[in-house]
Amino acid sequence: MALTNQQHLFSIEEGITYLNGAAYSPTLKSSVERGIEGIHLKATTPFKISGQDHFTLPEKVQQLFSKLVNIADYQRVAIIPSVSYGMAIVANNIHRLPNLSQKKHIIQIQDEFPNNVYAFDRVCQTHNLTYKTIAKPDVLEYRGKLWNEHILEGITTETAMVVMPNIHWIYGVKFDLETISKRCKEVGALLIIDGTQSVGALDFDVEKIQPDAVICAGYKWLLGPYSIGLAYLGEFFDEGVPVEESWMHRAESDNFAKLIRYERAYRPKAQRYNMGEHSNFILMPMLEDSLTQLVNWGVDNIQNYTKTITQQPIKALQELGCWLENEAYRANHLLGISLPQNIDNQFFTDKLSAKKIIISNRGVAIRVSQNVYNTEADLWALVEVLKTSL
Repeated sequence: MALTNQQHLFSIEEGITYLNGAAYSPTLKSSVERGIEGIHLKATTPFKISGQDHFTLPEKVQQLFSKLVNIADYQRVAIIPSVSYGMAIVANNIHRLPNLSQKKHIIQIQDEFPNNVYAFDRVCQTHNLTYKTIAKPDVLEYRGKLWNEHILEGITTETAMVVMPNIHWIYGVKFDLETISKRCKEVGALLIIDGTQSVGALDFDVEKIQPDAVICAGYKWLLGPYSIGLAYLGEFFDEGVPVEESWMHRAESDNFAKLIRYERAYRPKAQRYNMGEHSNFILMPMLEDSLTQLVNWGVDNIQNYTKTITQQPIKALQELGCWLENEAYRANHLLGISLPQNIDNQFFTDKLSAKKIIISNRGVAIRVSQNVYNTEADLWALVEVLKTSL
């Protein structure tokens, strides 16, 4: 189906042109209602919370996420509070990699989000590994293509792990994860993907890519609340070490009458990696609501909609001297834009803000990120401000 504008489903403040979904998404009205219901459930009717309620809705959320990214078994989905938590799961288990003693480095890309760097500092110290950073090509022409080629060239038998996004959070460059995954498997390296800036707005297929882990914050393109996210964890993690030891991780923990018969066995697959109190009766219903809406819309339709509203404004920006990644190596929901050299990024961002047009200045580029609550007119408003700045 072809999506039309969906702004009526959100409560964005009137008069604001919000082009910053890559920072924080607005929340669906229906999700807000579900969150309020959750507050009242705990506040006024806690006696209505049954033992099974701790598990029923989380399982539904795991199933919805599995449908969104094509995971065959929803039990491979863990509920996490943040990307840093998901990366901590990976860091806790890197010692289980076969032939780790023969590995020398972890591959990352230049200007990666800090979470994905800090997470492995101790891992590197403990296992005598170093970071191998694949630099962003100095040239603009064919930058995305060259960057992908350099990543593939950098993956060798000395690579323990590749940690990278699907979409670069600043530049909007799209990476060829299927090809990178194949190369990782050839050399015995793990592939860990931060899907935060892509999953929910861009097609992502776990069965095709076959990564070892995909970690996503919930408050951006999943349209969920803050402090909850989701992670796919493949077979490598099946017998691994969780970040915390919650009673809910254990087999038969849904049988409250047997809780003091301490059970050492875990629930299947990724369920040992769920965060403590993952049943969260406020955030979980909100995330369930947003995931249901995304599945109903279809991510391909979201991506096509954002292409429709950006296509002509992008041409105008390029004619005014802006540079964007080649279309084959960028997505439509997140644009990293290099302004003309005589325009200061912060000056331009402030000028937009004065017009109530909200984007992100990421230092080396401005980031413009749109979704189904935007219209083509929102992008033209940005173009008009640039014209008056030249």
